[in-house]
Amino acid sequence: METPIARTSRWRRLLPRKRGRWAAGLTALVVLAGAGTWTATADDGGPAVHRQDRMMRVDGVSIDTSYFTAGGTQRRPAVLIGHGFGGSKNDVRAQAEQLAGAGYAVLTWSARGFGKSGGEIALNAPDREVKDVSRLIDWLADRPEVELDAKGDPRVGVTGASYGGAVSLLAAGYDKRVDAIAPQITYWNLADALFPDGVFKKLWAGIFVTTGGGCQKFEKRLCDMYERIAVSGKPDAAARALLTERSPSAAADRIKVPALIVQGQSDSLFPLGQADAMAEAISGNGAPVAVDWIAGGHDGGDLETDRVRQRIGAWFDRYLKGDKGADTGPGFRVTRTGGIDSTDGAALTRGASSDTYPGLNSGGETIDLGRRTQAFRNPAGANPPAISAVPGVGGGLSRLSSLGVGLSIDFPGQYARFDSAPLGKSLRVTGSPTVRVVVDAERGDAVLFGKVYDVSPDGKQQVLPSQLVAPFRIPQSQQGRGVQLTLPAIDHQFDAGHRLRLVLSATDLGYASPAEPTTYKVTAAGPLTVPTAPALKTAAATLPWWIWGLPAAAVVIAALLLLTARRRTATPAPEPALAGVPLQITGLSKKYAKSADRYAVKELSFRVEKGQVLGLLGPNGAGKTTTLRMLMGLITPDDGEIRVFGQAIRPGAPVLSRVGSFVEGAGFLPHLSGRANLELYWQATGRPAEDAYIEEALAIAGLGDALARAVRTYSQGMRQRLAIAQAMLGMPDLLILDEPTNGLDPPQIREMRDVMIRYAAGGRTVIVSSHLLSEVEQSCTHLVVMDRGRLVQAGPVAEITGSGDMLLVTSAQDVAEPLVGKVAALPGIGSAVRTDDGRGLLVRLDGATSSELIAELVRLDMPLTGVGPHRRLEDAFLTLISGGSA
Repeated sequence: METPIARTSRWRRLLPRKRGRWAAGLTALVVLAGAGTWTATADDGGPAVHRQDRMMRVDGVSIDTSYFTAGGTQRRPAVLIGHGFGGSKNDVRAQAEQLAGAGYAVLTWSARGFGKSGGEIALNAPDREVKDVSRLIDWLADRPEVELDAKGDPRVGVTGASYGGAVSLLAAGYDKRVDAIAPQITYWNLADALFPDGVFKKLWAGIFVTTGGGCQKFEKRLCDMYERIAVSGKPDAAARALLTERSPSAAADRIKVPALIVQGQSDSLFPLGQADAMAEAISGNGAPVAVDWIAGGHDGGDLETDRVRQRIGAWFDRYLKGDKGADTGPGFRVTRTGGIDSTDGAALTRGASSDTYPGLNSGGETIDLGRRTQAFRNPAGANPPAISAVPGVGGGLSRLSSLGVGLSIDFPGQYARFDSAPLGKSLRVTGSPTVRVVVDAERGDAVLFGKVYDVSPDGKQQVLPSQLVAPFRIPQSQQGRGVQLTLPAIDHQFDAGHRLRLVLSATDLGYASPAEPTTYKVTAAGPLTVPTAPALKTAAATLPWWIWGLPAAAVVIAALLLLTARRRTATPAPEPALAGVPLQITGLSKKYAKSADRYAVKELSFRVEKGQVLGLLGPNGAGKTTTLRMLMGLITPDDGEIRVFGQAIRPGAPVLSRVGSFVEGAGFLPHLSGRANLELYWQATGRPAEDAYIEEALAIAGLGDALARAVRTYSQGMRQRLAIAQAMLGMPDLLILDEPTNGLDPPQIREMRDVMIRYAAGGRTVIVSSHLLSEVEQSCTHLVVMDRGRLVQAGPVAEITGSGDMLLVTSAQDVAEPLVGKVAALPGIGSAVRTDDGRGLLVRLDGATSSELIAELVRLDMPLTGVGPHRRLEDAFLTLISGGSA
């Protein structure tokens, strides 16, 4: 949250530095370029945290920084926190304030090309982004409150996630003043991450470039490399060399500081193998290392932010403050997910740990897969591709795999499948399974994608742990003889009776495959070897209250069931008299959660007829969205009834198929085009393609050529129009739109207005909730005005706006300016303004009556064609919600 400004410091300049942490010629002048600004924030658990913002310059590049301290000027260790790719220093502010409150001097910064910092993105080049970190350490060495190990050498740790995690590793490799690090969900070798086994990870690479602001934001060498590989689909030696030299692995022998490595299980960008490589290298240098596998990652899921921050704090307490009593945690910990807490829908998690990191191949157990040979095709153009992970999708599809939900797709004829026998007992796999296979390709290299599924006893469901797949490029020189394949590292429980299924596919959505069609033959030349990490011990799960409370609550529950049995009935029967009425709401009420007497909606009743465009209006908190959610069957009312075409609304009610909605945005697959998203959505409904009216919906969307582009490239307005088009698929009889004009420009708003009017003119009904009163006035035929959960007024727009003290006077000819002045000067007239077309007046009465005004207009020889009440919807709305006082 924003904090009040406490004071503004004077301008300062930092002196040139020549400390020998870099090769000759890399010494840079670091200059304070702007005024530092102090802010302070209170923390109930400790002293106020002060923040000082500064713009620094390194080799002519502006670097935006924030410095956090608390508790006076006593000496304390320092911590640098880097941010993730595409972010800025603002993303790590909460962690900075937490560490500052715990007794550290904390410095954050926006990396080159991000936030308010200048320069090009160089992907943590040693002579650019890494050099910037060294100059920030120089600055910390001059701070009077920072503890020093020697002159110019502050006691300092570095942490950060993803891009910031990599720079923490690189800083330790290139600057010996770094004393401890805590990299999170990051890479050890960026070339291995984006070109695993010589296969181009095209979707993540594209997201990487797009997140950075486009290729033009990168150093030219990097942009040229990306465009070259994106066109060819195959990484070359120069590309690998360029990314490797900017990776922590290039400084592997120089990283000799205590390292807490936090890596994500739900991560197809930087999988667990990257953390394994960094742990092996750093521990091999003799430094203390702990490894923590969290549930989430770049593919979503739980990042366990609070727990991870606490562990990083303890790590720095031990290795920066020298607190030998600090609990730095086990040498290895993995978060395990199993089931859902029925009280709040949250995934149930617990940790398993061991004193030392076991690596990815501990405790191997063999699983026989048979020895048969299978042939399959790589389709022309590598389409359609198999689907494993879907990079860039928020919410964490990978997390669902731990809950028994399978989402992967392999297309017939494009993969080989090898199944184990049913397991006689449960099997916990922790690490990377391996298998030896013989591969033959009809021509050229074989590019395969390997994954291990968990298959249910009936064979109807297969789950891909963490949605992970590993690519393999097998050149002709290795074909025809056994090759060892290392599959993705996972932590997954295979239950008794389940099978393990090895799939080798010719394609995968996230990767580039050869475009030429060819045939592959694969033989399993040995068993599947799975690591079990036997030293791991799983912590006991904390029992939810409802487990230990069930015996005591059983009697109460039984009594409640008896008391309410008579009230619980089946879904109410249809009302034939309302079969033609799109919507009737009667006595609808909904209380706020955990409240006995506060209502979000109370005793709401209104009716909507065919052909109407109904505007649902009300200030924030009026209950509009709650009403729409109940109408859609998303939440259940506490009292009252909703009927659509005579059918009572319940979650999943069949009549909801006649309702289209745009209520809380739409989720699209970002890698697919706009058209493909709509087609996929309609296929998921199971209804015939000819019922989709997809061309009509696309015409409404007005996206033009953008329909062929990936949705991840869309602006907010484009996504909004695509979502509305999705709501209109099938041309539903009742269309519900919540703030449909958000993100649209004025011409698009006007187009949307026309769309709603045309849609209703065909006998359908539209309900629109919007804060743009002028648009509602022009597009809606009827209104429902709500305030504090209750109905204030309902009826035709003209009826609601047609009362008050404003009259519209129309004339047979243009109204001359002198006549306007004469009318305005009449007794009892507050004002008179000519209408936009010049043939009318808007007259505000201030004591005079309408009959008196008409008499005066006749006396002034004005050729009247009409006189009637006129009031803007905004005026009426403000009057209604203020109880008539406005």
